[in-house]
Amino acid sequence: MSCPRCGGAVAAGQEYCLECGRRIPGRARLGPPPQDPRRLALRLAVAAALAIGGAAGAVALTRDGARPATIATATGGSVTVAAPAPSAASRLASWPRDTAGWTNVLVSIPKVAGRDAAVARAEQARRRGVAGVGILDSSRYASLHPGYWVVFAGVYASEPEAASRLRIAKAAQRTARTQRVSP
Repeated sequence: MSCPRCGGAVAAGQEYCLECGRRIPGRARLGPPPQDPRRLALRLAVAAALAIGGAAGAVALTRDGARPATIATATGGSVTVAAPAPSAASRLASWPRDTAGWTNVLVSIPKVAGRDAAVARAEQARRRGVAGVGILDSSRYASLHPGYWVVFAGVYASEPEAASRLRIAKAAQRTARTQRVSP
């Protein structure tokens, strides 16, 4: 084999001429480039037809049958309905109005996450055996950083009293801490 530009000797598989630096034409790693544009167009048309057929098959297999909706009409007497169970929020403890004290903060949840997220975390702690779990709006208390729902456990008169219950709070929430709360 030889270089088409300078005629220098080229070894099999060599991509560039060592004499002039020109790239040696030959088979590409992924096969030869298409010589006939009609063969390329035919391959693309076959690939497009397969894609369209596959999409149509997927739609046909996943389509729900057109079944008429069944309308149930109740006739007769009334149904007895049990009184709804108290909501999770109503079972939570509340902080005494205008009272300063100590508590164990289980977690602080940004208000943008919503109160429901705080209620869920409080319920989770209550199910894990923590007593006196409630939620505070941190914006209403000077000693707390505003903008959070604070899930707390217990209202205590002193820091040592709150710290004595911290172990129980940490069993439910590993990051629990003791915090002073003042209006």
